[in-house]
Amino acid sequence: MHALQVQRLSDDLGGLALVDLPMTSAGAGQVLVRIEAASLGFPDLLMTSGGYQAKPDLPFVPGMEGAGTVVAAPGSAHLREGDRVIVGGLTGAVAQFGVFPEASVMRLPDCLTMAQGAALRAAYLTAWVALVRRGRAEPGEWLVVHGAAGGVGLAAVDLGIALGLKVIAVASTAEKRAAIERLYAPHHVIAGAEGLREQVLALTGGRGADLIFDPVGGDMFDQSVRCIAFDGRLLVVGFAAGRIPQIGANMPLIKGFSVVGVRAGEYGRRFPDRGAQNIAGILDFAATGRIRPHVHACHRLENWADAYRAMQRRDVIGRSVILPHDG
Repeated sequence: MHALQVQRLSDDLGGLALVDLPMTSAGAGQVLVRIEAASLGFPDLLMTSGGYQAKPDLPFVPGMEGAGTVVAAPGSAHLREGDRVIVGGLTGAVAQFGVFPEASVMRLPDCLTMAQGAALRAAYLTAWVALVRRGRAEPGEWLVVHGAAGGVGLAAVDLGIALGLKVIAVASTAEKRAAIERLYAPHHVIAGAEGLREQVLALTGGRGADLIFDPVGGDMFDQSVRCIAFDGRLLVVGFAAGRIPQIGANMPLIKGFSVVGVRAGEYGRRFPDRGAQNIAGILDFAATGRIRPHVHACHRLENWADAYRAMQRRDVIGRSVILPHDG
């Protein structure tokens, strides 16, 4: 089978190559899947250079999530050959076939394409844990989403609207802002680079944001501290800007807000019952049309570098997808 492989770590994608690997098989508790679409997120890019918190042993097949059809599921009471499924894990999706633990495989809602299914799990699970679990969002609250054109940011915009929040999407370019407006029509779409505090206070009637979803960090975090409401929740999702910000303990004390860390995968591992409920929640929202994953572009497997370079340039709106099979 054909697969993409990270053979050595590099900053220029020079350590990645297309390879032919032996066909694999599934054992007890595993599922062999023909992968029809593999979604790429920022962690997939970081792992090629060793910049992500998880560091798989070399060589490895990248791809944290995908969608496809079941080839074999020995002993499974729930999955059968031909079932349409979503798969997830740390690695393994950018290949024509993959073996995954049954616990990490879930059925793909009929209303979603394979590409949409590949783009659903990680981004929307992060948004769900942030807004529902850690943020305890209530309908009618104001939500600011930084990096709103990125994979998790766009999911937070979409889910926030579905939860009845008043969403202010922040994105860096006019093209990205126009795309967010066209795709999801949040309450407001702003640049945010200058005067974020003044813009947010004006849009919220002086109240400030009840929730701020921040996968960017750096200056955006610093500005968020200045425009969050009393009793607000500043949700720390990541540091795409590169700088990990710091805050004095006096600021949450004086302004009466909380700084809340969000690790969706770890949340599910720590609280398995809630983790299962989180997955069920996003699947239900997807199946009923309340959320709609956006696929920026689909790339053939041999054109994998185009997908990665688009992420490097920060050109991707939502998720890019690699299609491992021709046709």
